[in-house]
Amino acid sequence: MSEIPADLRYASSHEWVRDDGDGMVTVGITDHAQAELGDLVFIQLPGEEGAVEAGAACAVVESVKAASDIYAPLDGEIVATHDELADDPEQVNTDPYGEGWLFRLRVVDQAALDELLDADGYAELIDEAG
Repeated sequence: MSEIPADLRYASSHEWVRDDGDGMVTVGITDHAQAELGDLVFIQLPGEEGAVEAGAACAVVESVKAASDIYAPLDGEIVATHDELADDPEQVNTDPYGEGWLFRLRVVDQAALDELLDADGYAELIDEAG
């Protein structure tokens, strides 16, 4: 069973969101997602070009198995990317909820966090897909 931290929120497209306060969130892919993808070999992070819409593809991860789009879980503005992943994409495999984070967003609507899945809801989602 994949690790699903209770303090995070989750998108049905397998991104996790950590509320950092002050309208900022950190985004990455879940342990389940990285396990399904396998060993990551390349990550194309979003540019810090400004606004993204919830559900819009904004990054790409490539593994030995497949390439997969990463979607913005919330409306917001990208304010930082984890550039070290360009040289070390394996961090997403080894520490998806820590050093494997992908980007930070300044969210438009903080209340939208409550619309994302909690840990139990995400566990149900992956069990159903099982």
